[in-house]
Amino acid sequence: MISPLSIIFWLLMMLMAPVLPGVINKTKAFFAGRQGPPVFQLYYDISKLLRKTSVYSETSTVVTRLAPLAILFSTLAAALLVPIAFRSAGLSFAGDIILLAYLLGIGRFFMVLAALDRGSAFEGMGAAREVLYSALAEPALFCGLLVLINETSQISLSGIYEKLTTEFWLENPATLLLIATSWMIILLVENARIPIDDPNTHLELTMIHEVMILDYSSKDLALIEFASAVKLAVFSSLLVGLVFSCQGMSVLVQLAVFVAGMLLVSIIIGAIESSIARMKLLHIPKFIVGSGALAIIALILKLSGN
Repeated sequence: MISPLSIIFWLLMMLMAPVLPGVINKTKAFFAGRQGPPVFQLYYDISKLLRKTSVYSETSTVVTRLAPLAILFSTLAAALLVPIAFRSAGLSFAGDIILLAYLLGIGRFFMVLAALDRGSAFEGMGAAREVLYSALAEPALFCGLLVLINETSQISLSGIYEKLTTEFWLENPATLLLIATSWMIILLVENARIPIDDPNTHLELTMIHEVMILDYSSKDLALIEFASAVKLAVFSSLLVGLVFSCQGMSVLVQLAVFVAGMLLVSIIIGAIESSIARMKLLHIPKFIVGSGALAIIALILKLSGN
């Protein structure tokens, strides 16, 4: 089922997506006592990159050239399945949860494949870490969704989020708080944020996401940067829809609350990155498994309550 109004909201979120990294950076600058870059800096960077000419490694193949497009379109398609502004998703059907995971997985697959395609040992190390961390994070996401499916008796994201009312929170505060905490950790993992990864680092031995795109430039890098911003917006939307409820309110109120919630998530991420350091690589898997443990506890609480 396709909702025209939801398609409009999807387009608005695509336009808004590059603002979220800007808010994170502005928040980090505030904590550091600096002015920091403009909130719209990513728009300027993408515009500048689009005017440049691509340069490719001699060892790369067509995979490196096609990967940015595959990453972008798979991420945009995934965003189409996510409820935005407390409305039904642009595209909704039974079982769309599985498709969402596969679309995000396709983007990750092409990013890893392109990193391996160039034959760089450093990029291969980053690709291996990316695969490991995503494999640990995905069960936590699905475990949280399983709790919501069990409670709402819906198997589509739009159906689930329509049932997430204030009364639902009052009836299941502990369960939903555990899921929200688990999904916040997943958001940090999937978007390569501190304490999992540092998007601003230049230490190749510790990079994860950034090391996989070191060889990209110009238009290809612009597509990847935009896709990364959209992916951040996708996970932020899932979190905002879980925590806030605006059922029965006007469209403008829903949109205003949704935008405020997205900005709040970005500010929280900036505050987290300003208050804690990046974890050692050996400790990161334990941290990610902890998010899965929170989701499993939520599932146990729910099943025991029934």
